[in-house]
Amino acid sequence: MSEQTQIVQNHVVESVGAELTALLRKVPILSSLKDDELHCLEGVQEIHIDKDEVIVRQGEISHYFWILLDGELRVSQKTAEQHEYTMAKIESGNTFGELALLTTVPNLSSVQATSPSHLLQLDDEQFWNLMTSCPQVRKAILGNMAYRFQKLQSTTVQQEKMASLGTLAAGLMHELNNPGAAARRAASQLRENLLRLHEISLKFKERDFTSEQKHCMFDLQKHALAVKQPLMMNSLDQSDAEEALAEWMESANIENAWKMAPTLVSIGMSAAELERVRNDFDGPLLGEALSWLEALVSSMQLVGTIEESIGRVTDLVQAVKSYAYEGKGQRQTIDINNSIHATLIILGHKLREKEIVLEKSFAADLPPLHSECTGLNQIWTNLLDNAIDAVPQHGRISVHTWAEQSTADPKNPHTDLCISVSDNGSGIPLESQEHIFDPFYTTKPVGVGTGIGLGIVQRIVEQYNGIIRFSSEPGNTKFVVRLPSDSE
Repeated sequence: MSEQTQIVQNHVVESVGAELTALLRKVPILSSLKDDELHCLEGVQEIHIDKDEVIVRQGEISHYFWILLDGELRVSQKTAEQHEYTMAKIESGNTFGELALLTTVPNLSSVQATSPSHLLQLDDEQFWNLMTSCPQVRKAILGNMAYRFQKLQSTTVQQEKMASLGTLAAGLMHELNNPGAAARRAASQLRENLLRLHEISLKFKERDFTSEQKHCMFDLQKHALAVKQPLMMNSLDQSDAEEALAEWMESANIENAWKMAPTLVSIGMSAAELERVRNDFDGPLLGEALSWLEALVSSMQLVGTIEESIGRVTDLVQAVKSYAYEGKGQRQTIDINNSIHATLIILGHKLREKEIVLEKSFAADLPPLHSECTGLNQIWTNLLDNAIDAVPQHGRISVHTWAEQSTADPKNPHTDLCISVSDNGSGIPLESQEHIFDPFYTTKPVGVGTGIGLGIVQRIVEQYNGIIRFSSEPGNTKFVVRLPSDSE
């Protein structure tokens, strides 16, 4: 029991009297014992606690087994965001605490009184004496533990799935927001450009262009449409070119010279080329011609931005489809590189939030994976998510794939698909390394980790007849997954 729990009354049961016997008869696991067999409970603590007192705290190590004789208790759990929710209620006649004692893991939940409660408390030694001396009680306690463990595992796995769904949804919102916002801005600017082009066209309608001017306009349009992407220039050269062009346009009395210069430079226009344009256009016509050219170029670039944004959204949708439907149905052929790439896209926002350097080395000749198993993407999600949590701001994560001939079974030669995920985080403590694949074991703070992620990874890898190994020291943790390319 936690030291913070205030015990209203507490005394040792010297002998099991008639009143206590009547209460014990309402406890299912003890109901079959004869009166003289109840002596095994002599020496235990009999306690009374008030409403709202906490008897078990999440994350603490438990050393007691309890029998609730009267009252009611609430089992609750806190999430990583410190949201508390009720998992179950314990009513009089029930027992609890055996799961933590038998599995030696920290409490996965808290237990709080919802009404004044009367309990018997057995320490480690008393619990094991009860288990040894009362076979029927032992059978009932183990049956309860198996049922609760199964229920807890099912609940926790469901929570893990919901957490993964939340991560997926959050990732999609982050990933879709950027191209969506870019497309919206580009569409808005494109509308303004089209209106500007319309206004300039109305002005051109009133002009009586010469044959040379028409040819010049045609050449400008051809030049603008020929440049598919803005020219790649280093920052200094681009700045110098924009400044020189803006100064030339200002000297020619062109309005919005500094605003138009970057767009015109992006298609390779220089002061010398604009000088040739001025040979055909003089006075206000030059400004109108350059404004028309700038609006046309800008519009084409905005269309490119919209296309790129929509392409990004399409890539995301494809990644989610690959992530969600991978491994479903009958025997499939899966591209490991694409599978990892889809997961990296979905987790991209978490990488950017910590400004993580991602190093990818995907083997170009990696054979496909043939299997009927499912859940491959959960391997990458858990390994990468753990690595992201482990590294510091500006940390480094490396993902590497390659193929290797297996030497595990000389009678059955085959190709192994090898995938490594490494990071430069603080590493896994030496005392924890032998437990990291154990169910519900976690080194993360209370409410942050469920302790089932790596257990799920190991189970899925084994379903593929593969193996997973790791090494860890401060600054270098590496997980290596080996999967046979043809898994029955």
